[in-house]
Amino acid sequence: MRLRRLLIISSGFIALCIAGLGVTASTRPVDEKNTRDFIKEMVKQHKFDEKELEEVFSKARIHQRILDAIARPAEAKPWHEYRPIFLNEPRIQGGIKFWNENALLLKKASEKYGVPPEIIVAIIGVETRYGQHKGRYPVIDSLSTLAFAYPPRSSFFRSELKQFLLMAREEKLDPTSQMGSYAGAMGMPQFISSSFRRYAVDFDGDGSRDLWDNNADVIGSVANYFKRHGWQKDEPITDRVTVQGKGYRKLLSYDLEPQWTPKQLHKHGIKLPVKRQKSEKGTLIKLDTGTKQPEFWVGWQNFYVITRYNHSAHYSMAVYQLGEEIRQQR
Repeated sequence: MRLRRLLIISSGFIALCIAGLGVTASTRPVDEKNTRDFIKEMVKQHKFDEKELEEVFSKARIHQRILDAIARPAEAKPWHEYRPIFLNEPRIQGGIKFWNENALLLKKASEKYGVPPEIIVAIIGVETRYGQHKGRYPVIDSLSTLAFAYPPRSSFFRSELKQFLLMAREEKLDPTSQMGSYAGAMGMPQFISSSFRRYAVDFDGDGSRDLWDNNADVIGSVANYFKRHGWQKDEPITDRVTVQGKGYRKLLSYDLEPQWTPKQLHKHGIKLPVKRQKSEKGTLIKLDTGTKQPEFWVGWQNFYVITRYNHSAHYSMAVYQLGEEIRQQR
């Protein structure tokens, strides 16, 4: 989460691929030169013990597979190839089962944060198939690899490495034993370290925030994440629309933030299936179906909120459609 479109790191599909391959590919120790200044910075700014951090990084490894994976996000696939990854019977039935087993927790979270149960369930389904695939890389390895061996995003991942060490200290976790995705996303909802610190909640009140094995904390934290990013209770998420003429092309952009009113959409040949409030704003999305007939959708504020989890229209649409299938079949 919290990555711009340059690189998408919260991809359940890629995480699953890497998990399936294992971590036996080429690895090497972290270069001591790269960690020396980082350790001194953590000691000075956050009062870490220098010897303890040296011990932590002595165990960290640079993984070539992580460097390979970061260059090929699943969201780069066309929609007709991306959709079947998440919209399939095992994931739909798994969502129904997860919902049934956690119905009271989902109801409580939905009432407190205003986020529909199907969206909470779908996020967990897209990210880790309801906790079945939480990642097999040590988080310290993932973040060290990307912080010290991936120059294009080293600044971002260096920051996430700091956040991870702070999180581990706050939650009383061993930083060398936490497992996650190739990009350091953790637990059932695949929170990165900064998101864990900001948005994870102790939803069952047991004194800890456990996103690996505690369904209450997982469900509450996902709902809290959306609420904090501006989720609007009972408001629309997205509408499939029809277009006439070529005026719609002026509204297509890579900016996912809603900016067009229903009146502006209509003016450019876009027909909404239902009447929306005059003040509502949306963004026009064109999806490649693999045929000569693409699909057109308008994503409203809540659709945009889903993209704050992963900055991709494909991702947000997969979450929405998976949630709808789960809700309808349940």
